Amino acid sequence: MSGLMLLDTPSLYFRAFFGVPESVTAPDGTPVNAVRGLLDMIARLVQDRAPDRLVCCMDADWRPEFRVAAIPSYKAHRVADDGGDQTPDALGAQLPVIDAVLDAVGLARAGVPGYEADDVIGTLAVRGGADGPVDIVTGDRDLFQLADDNGPVAVLYTARGVRNLQVMGEKEIAAKYAIPGRAYGDYATLRGDPSDGLPGVPGIGDKTAAALVTRFGSVAGIRAALADGTAEGFPAGARRRLEAAGDYLTAAETVVRVVTDIDDPVLAVLDDRLPSGPRDPAALVELADRWGLHSPVNRLLHALARDGADV
Repeated sequence: MSGLMLLDTPSLYFRAFFGVPESVTAPDGTPVNAVRGLLDMIARLVQDRAPDRLVCCMDADWRPEFRVAAIPSYKAHRVADDGGDQTPDALGAQLPVIDAVLDAVGLARAGVPGYEADDVIGTLAVRGGADGPVDIVTGDRDLFQLADDNGPVAVLYTARGVRNLQVMGEKEIAAKYAIPGRAYGDYATLRGDPSDGLPGVPGIGDKTAAALVTRFGSVAGIRAALADGTAEGFPAGARRRLEAAGDYLTAAETVVRVVTDIDDPVLAVLDDRLPSGPRDPAALVELADRWGLHSPVNRLLHALARDGADV
C-alpha cells in the first residue's frame, strides 16, 4: 500500500524498552534498548507497508489537564511521587536520543502542548484520510475508535508484535467486540478501562456494554433513549445504572474521545513525506558512533531507500 502511516511513538518505544534487554548498551554502557528497538520497528513497518508519508506522533502531555478536570482518576495510578509519569529512568534517558535520531534521519515528529499522541494521531488521520489510506500503528485500543473503512483508516495493532500486526478495521472490531465498528469509544466508556483509570458504569460489563451500543448505536443514543423513557433494549438493571451514571457519562465523553481537530501551526506545516535518505548525515553518523546504533540506523536507511548508504 501507499499512503500515510501514523506512529503512536510512545506505545512503540515502551514496547521496545520492555521487549529488548537493557543489556543492549552504547559503548559507554548506557542502555539503548528502546532506541534500537524503535528504529528496527520503524524499519520493519516501512519495509512491509511501504507508506509514502509517515509521522512519529508524540506525547507533549501524557495526562492533559482537560481530561483530568473531567475525570480526576484519569491515569492517576501512573503519576510518580514527583508528579510526573512513571517512565523508568533507563527509558527516560533514551528519549532525547530517540528524538535526535529521528530528526537526523528526517522522519517527521509531531507533538502539541496540552495533547497526547492519540490526539495528534486523530487530527492527522482525519486530515490525511482525504489524500489516501491511513495506517495507525499502536498498542493502544483507544485508537480503535478511529477505524474507518470508508477512509480507509486502519489500526495496525501491535499486541502480537510488529512482525505480526493485527489489522483492525471496522469489520475486525465488530467481529472481535460484537459492536458497530465505529463504536469502540462508546463501548470503552460504558465498560471502563482500568489501564487509564476510567471507571466505567458500575455493573456494566463487556457483554452488557456491547449489547447497549449495538442496540442504541452510541452513548448519545443510549442517553436519548433514557430521556425518552424507552424501556425496550435495556438489559435488566441497566437503565437504573445508566441513569445514576449521568454525570460520569458526560465527563467520559471528554476523556475517551480522541481529539480530531487540533488547531496548531506545527501540524499545519508538517512535512510528512518519507525521506529517501538522511536529513543530516553528519549528525546521524555522530549519533550512531556515540550510541552504538550503526546496525539499526542502517536497517532503517535501507528500508527507506534500497540503495541508501550505510553510516
